[in-house]
Amino acid sequence: MAAADVAIVGGGLVGLATALQLLEQRPDLRVIVLEREDDVGRGQSSRNSGVLHAGLYYTPGSAKARWCTAGKLRMEQFCEENDVPLLRNGKVVVAVQPDEIPRLAQLAERARINGVEIRELTAEETHELEPNVTALAGIHSPTTCATDFGLVAQAMARRIRAAGGEVRTGSEVASIDQQDHRPIRLNSRTGTIEARAVVACTGLQADRTAREAGVELPERILPFRGSWLRLKPEKRHLIAASIYPVPAPGLPFLGVHLTPRVSGEVWIGPNAVLALAREGRRPWSIDVRDLSDALGFSGLWRLARQHPSVAFGEVFRDLWLRATIREVQRYVPEIGIDDVERGPWGVRAQLTHRDGGLVDDFRFERQGRILHVLNAPSPAATSSLMIGDELAGMVAGAL
Repeated sequence: MAAADVAIVGGGLVGLATALQLLEQRPDLRVIVLEREDDVGRGQSSRNSGVLHAGLYYTPGSAKARWCTAGKLRMEQFCEENDVPLLRNGKVVVAVQPDEIPRLAQLAERARINGVEIRELTAEETHELEPNVTALAGIHSPTTCATDFGLVAQAMARRIRAAGGEVRTGSEVASIDQQDHRPIRLNSRTGTIEARAVVACTGLQADRTAREAGVELPERILPFRGSWLRLKPEKRHLIAASIYPVPAPGLPFLGVHLTPRVSGEVWIGPNAVLALAREGRRPWSIDVRDLSDALGFSGLWRLARQHPSVAFGEVFRDLWLRATIREVQRYVPEIGIDDVERGPWGVRAQLTHRDGGLVDDFRFERQGRILHVLNAPSPAATSSLMIGDELAGMVAGAL
């Protein structure tokens, strides 16, 4: 039986960053990370657009707003120190309809309050910056950049091991047993671990992990699948920066956007449709338990009633490729159906209230000596070192 001061369940970016920050704050601690997959960062951490967000979108004063800007700077430094590639190409958010211009102005004001460097653009200035983009107005975020978060996760794991921590892959935790005045016992496929404290960073399974440990949680994780298209190599020259539409109000999804990658590829997407399996191996995988949980949750139906056109549009674009291309052509007219191919996909976790409201900020809950990460949506990857710093402080205090 292995013993640890702190066991972290989940080897995604948030779990790894927490372990790394714990070891930097308290090198004397015995820290172990338990990851169910055969490598770290295989879930949401690497199945994303790779954008390091500057902090334009987030409610001033929220944890997202506070940690995104500082977290981005720390992540850039981490990438540079660990030879993880960075693409410093900026972002342009574009308005293509008159009714989007007021929302673009509100976004600019929010960015300024959050301390984000931006420049508001006229139609002519947008065209000068991105000649193949059509827009009535825009916002330029010059400090937005991109990386490969899968490589970031691997670099974090190397740093943890070098600092004396342990990272166990292929180590799914089946149960967590907490009793007063005794070490917490975690039963995994690679053996039993006893720990003084536990941080549960289980992403798409976070609500189940919490409930199985005894947390009374009225909210539920809804899994949303996002799929991307790849722009064919001969059309990658059309854009230099990431190009984003003005986001729809009331939802955390940022719309169909174009994202240059550090690999040289350009991804288009993602959409956001209800996933029929939280951990599916294919886009349309079905897990009976996951589907039953989602369909039996009142929050799903209330969310759909609140945003019916958005829900229909996301499913429609997922099924009919030309609908996605038409959306893209609103701001990059030269991209046609023959210029793209289907690309990767991933499933993101979204904690949702029973009334259909989406939990908009990061959410942690302490249960004795177990700390549950219940909601870590975007910009969690960008902010992961800041989140890890916060969680490490909370755990160190509990010890």
